[in-house]
Amino acid sequence: MHDGLAQRLRQAATRQAAPTQTATPLSLRELLHLHGEGSGAVLLLLMALLSMLPVAGAGTVLSFGILALAGAWLRGRDSLHLPERLSALHLNPRWSQRCLHGLAWTYERAERWLRPRWQALCHHRTRVLWGLWMALMAALIFLPLPLGNVLPGTSLMLLGLGWLFRDGLALLVSTAVGAAGLGYAISVGHLAIAAWQQAGAWLGW
Repeated sequence: MHDGLAQRLRQAATRQAAPTQTATPLSLRELLHLHGEGSGAVLLLLMALLSMLPVAGAGTVLSFGILALAGAWLRGRDSLHLPERLSALHLNPRWSQRCLHGLAWTYERAERWLRPRWQALCHHRTRVLWGLWMALMAALIFLPLPLGNVLPGTSLMLLGLGWLFRDGLALLVSTAVGAAGLGYAISVGHLAIAAWQQAGAWLGW
Protein backbone atom coordinates (compact mmCIF):
# COMPACT_ATOMS: atom_id res chain seq x y z
CA MET A 1 0.00 0.00 0.00
CA HIS A 2 2.67 2.49 1.02
CA ASP A 3 4.89 1.53 -1.94
CA GLY A 4 2.17 2.83 -4.26
CA LEU A 5 1.84 5.95 -2.14
CA ALA A 6 5.59 6.58 -2.28
CA GLN A 7 5.46 6.27 -6.06
CA ARG A 8 2.61 8.81 -6.28
CA LEU A 9 4.54 11.22 -4.10
CA ARG A 10 7.68 10.92 -6.24
CA GLN A 11 5.62 11.51 -9.39
CA ALA A 12 4.18 14.62 -7.81
CA ALA A 13 7.72 15.73 -6.90
CA THR A 14 8.74 15.30 -10.54
CA ARG A 15 5.90 17.61 -11.57
CA GLN A 16 7.14 20.15 -9.02
CA ALA A 17 10.57 20.00 -10.66
CA ALA A 18 9.04 21.21 -13.93
CA PRO A 19 9.77 24.75 -15.19
CA THR A 20 8.55 27.45 -12.82
CA GLN A 21 5.69 28.49 -15.06
CA THR A 22 4.08 25.04 -14.82
CA ALA A 23 4.96 24.15 -11.21
CA THR A 24 2.34 25.15 -8.63
CA PRO A 25 2.63 25.58 -4.86
CA LEU A 26 1.64 22.50 -2.87
CA SER A 27 -0.90 22.88 -0.06
CA LEU A 28 -1.70 20.70 2.92
CA ARG A 29 -5.05 19.92 1.31
CA GLU A 30 -3.31 18.62 -1.81
CA LEU A 31 -0.91 16.53 0.29
CA LEU A 32 -3.90 14.86 1.94
CA HIS A 33 -5.46 14.31 -1.48
CA LEU A 34 -2.28 12.55 -2.67
CA HIS A 35 -2.59 10.20 0.30
CA GLY A 36 -6.14 9.35 -0.64
CA GLU A 37 -7.25 9.52 2.99
CA GLY A 38 -7.55 12.03 5.78
CA SER A 39 -7.08 9.92 8.91
CA GLY A 40 -5.79 11.58 12.05
CA ALA A 41 -2.49 9.70 11.88
CA VAL A 42 -1.83 10.81 8.30
CA LEU A 43 -2.80 14.39 9.08
CA LEU A 44 -0.54 14.38 12.13
CA LEU A 45 2.35 13.07 10.07
CA LEU A 46 1.92 15.77 7.43
CA MET A 47 1.51 18.65 9.87
CA ALA A 48 4.52 17.47 11.88
CA LEU A 49 6.69 17.35 8.75
CA LEU A 50 5.57 20.78 7.55
CA SER A 51 6.16 22.28 11.00
CA MET A 52 9.86 21.41 10.71
CA LEU A 53 10.38 23.18 7.38
CA PRO A 54 11.95 26.66 7.39
CA VAL A 55 8.76 28.39 6.25
CA ALA A 56 7.98 31.63 8.07
CA GLY A 57 4.98 31.29 10.36
CA ALA A 58 4.27 27.66 9.42
CA GLY A 59 5.21 26.25 12.81
CA THR A 60 2.92 28.66 14.63
CA VAL A 61 -0.08 27.93 12.40
CA LEU A 62 0.53 24.18 12.41
CA SER A 63 0.95 24.04 16.19
CA PHE A 64 -2.67 25.18 16.50
CA GLY A 65 -3.71 22.55 13.94
CA ILE A 66 -1.88 19.83 15.90
CA LEU A 67 -3.48 21.06 19.11
CA ALA A 68 -6.92 20.85 17.48
CA LEU A 69 -6.16 17.31 16.29
CA ALA A 70 -5.05 16.41 19.83
CA GLY A 71 -8.41 17.66 21.08
CA ALA A 72 -10.18 15.46 18.54
CA TRP A 73 -8.18 12.43 19.70
CA LEU A 74 -9.07 13.18 23.31
CA ARG A 75 -12.74 13.11 22.30
CA GLY A 76 -12.27 9.75 20.57
CA ARG A 77 -12.37 11.11 17.01
CA ASP A 78 -9.81 10.13 14.38
CA SER A 79 -10.39 12.98 11.97
CA LEU A 80 -10.39 16.77 11.91
CA HIS A 81 -12.06 19.23 9.59
CA LEU A 82 -9.21 21.50 8.60
CA PRO A 83 -9.80 25.25 8.83
CA GLU A 84 -9.36 26.98 5.49
CA ARG A 85 -6.26 28.87 6.61
CA LEU A 86 -4.58 25.64 7.63
CA SER A 87 -5.57 23.52 4.63
CA ALA A 88 -4.48 26.32 2.27
CA LEU A 89 -0.99 26.52 3.81
CA HIS A 90 1.34 25.99 0.89
CA LEU A 91 5.01 25.59 0.03
CA ASN A 92 6.94 27.06 -2.85
CA PRO A 93 7.87 24.61 -5.65
CA ARG A 94 11.35 23.94 -4.28
CA TRP A 95 10.15 23.03 -0.79
CA SER A 96 7.17 21.19 -2.24
CA GLN A 97 9.55 18.95 -4.15
CA ARG A 98 11.73 18.34 -1.09
CA CYS A 99 8.71 17.62 1.08
CA LEU A 100 7.32 15.09 -1.41
CA HIS A 101 10.64 13.29 -1.74
CA GLY A 102 11.01 13.30 2.04
CA LEU A 103 7.56 11.78 2.50
CA ALA A 104 8.24 9.13 -0.15
CA TRP A 105 11.53 8.22 1.54
CA THR A 106 9.79 8.09 4.93
CA TYR A 107 7.08 5.69 3.72
CA GLU A 108 9.62 3.48 1.95
CA ARG A 109 11.71 3.15 5.12
CA ALA A 110 8.63 2.73 7.30
CA GLU A 111 7.39 -0.10 5.08
CA ARG A 112 10.74 -1.81 5.59
CA TRP A 113 11.28 -1.23 9.29
CA LEU A 114 7.86 -0.89 10.94
CA ARG A 115 5.42 -3.71 11.59
CA PRO A 116 2.62 -4.53 14.05
CA ARG A 117 4.17 -5.17 17.49
CA TRP A 118 3.63 -4.14 21.10
CA GLN A 119 0.12 -3.27 20.02
CA ALA A 120 -1.07 -2.61 23.55
CA LEU A 121 0.44 0.86 23.05
CA CYS A 122 -1.81 1.35 20.01
CA HIS A 123 -4.99 0.32 21.86
CA HIS A 124 -7.90 2.74 21.72
CA ARG A 125 -7.65 3.15 25.51
CA THR A 126 -4.25 4.80 25.06
CA ARG A 127 -5.65 7.50 22.77
CA VAL A 128 -6.05 9.91 25.67
CA LEU A 129 -2.37 9.60 26.58
CA TRP A 130 -1.26 10.09 22.98
CA GLY A 131 -3.65 13.02 22.60
CA LEU A 132 -2.05 14.70 25.60
CA TRP A 133 1.39 13.96 24.16
CA MET A 134 0.39 15.58 20.87
CA ALA A 135 -0.78 18.68 22.76
CA LEU A 136 2.54 18.89 24.63
CA MET A 137 4.53 18.60 21.40
CA ALA A 138 2.30 21.24 19.78
CA ALA A 139 3.14 23.60 22.65
CA LEU A 140 6.87 23.00 22.09
CA ILE A 141 6.48 23.69 18.35
CA PHE A 142 4.69 26.95 19.17
CA LEU A 143 7.57 28.21 21.32
CA PRO A 144 9.97 30.51 19.41
CA LEU A 145 13.11 28.45 20.07
CA PRO A 146 16.02 28.06 17.63
CA LEU A 147 15.51 24.69 15.91
CA GLY A 148 12.87 24.03 18.56
CA ASN A 149 10.48 22.42 16.05
CA VAL A 150 12.79 19.60 15.00
CA LEU A 151 12.57 17.19 17.95
CA PRO A 152 8.84 17.60 18.72
CA GLY A 153 8.06 17.45 14.98
CA THR A 154 10.07 14.24 14.64
CA SER A 155 8.30 12.83 17.69
CA LEU A 156 4.91 13.50 16.12
CA MET A 157 5.97 12.00 12.80
CA LEU A 158 7.00 8.82 14.62
CA LEU A 159 3.69 8.86 16.50
CA GLY A 160 1.76 9.12 13.24
CA LEU A 161 3.77 6.32 11.62
CA GLY A 162 3.53 4.14 14.72
CA TRP A 163 -0.24 4.51 14.76
CA LEU A 164 -0.51 3.83 11.02
CA PHE A 165 1.60 0.67 11.22
CA ARG A 166 0.34 -0.34 14.70
CA ASP A 167 3.95 -0.38 15.85
CA GLY A 168 4.29 0.21 19.58
CA LEU A 169 8.08 0.39 19.34
CA ALA A 170 7.81 3.43 17.06
CA LEU A 171 5.52 5.02 19.65
CA LEU A 172 8.11 4.45 22.37
CA VAL A 173 10.82 6.01 20.19
CA SER A 174 8.42 8.91 19.64
CA THR A 175 8.25 9.54 23.39
CA ALA A 176 12.05 9.36 23.71
CA VAL A 177 12.56 11.92 20.94
CA GLY A 178 9.85 14.16 22.36
CA ALA A 179 11.36 13.94 25.84
CA ALA A 180 14.66 15.12 24.35
CA GLY A 181 12.78 18.03 22.77
CA LEU A 182 11.22 18.89 26.12
CA GLY A 183 14.64 18.76 27.76
CA TYR A 184 16.02 21.07 25.06
CA ALA A 185 13.21 23.58 25.61
CA ILE A 186 13.77 23.55 29.39
CA SER A 187 17.52 24.03 28.91
CA VAL A 188 17.03 26.97 26.57
CA GLY A 189 14.54 28.46 29.01
CA HIS A 190 17.04 28.19 31.87
CA LEU A 191 19.72 29.80 29.74
CA ALA A 192 17.38 32.64 28.80
CA ILE A 193 16.45 33.26 32.44
CA ALA A 194 20.10 33.18 33.50
CA ALA A 195 21.04 35.61 30.71
CA TRP A 196 18.23 37.95 31.75
CA GLN A 197 19.33 37.86 35.38
CA GLN A 198 22.94 38.49 34.37
CA ALA A 199 21.91 41.42 32.21
CA GLY A 200 19.88 42.78 35.09
CA ALA A 201 22.88 42.53 37.40
CA TRP A 202 25.09 44.41 34.92
CA LEU A 203 22.50 47.15 34.47
CA GLY A 204 21.73 47.40 38.16
CA TRP A 205 18.10 46.31 37.91
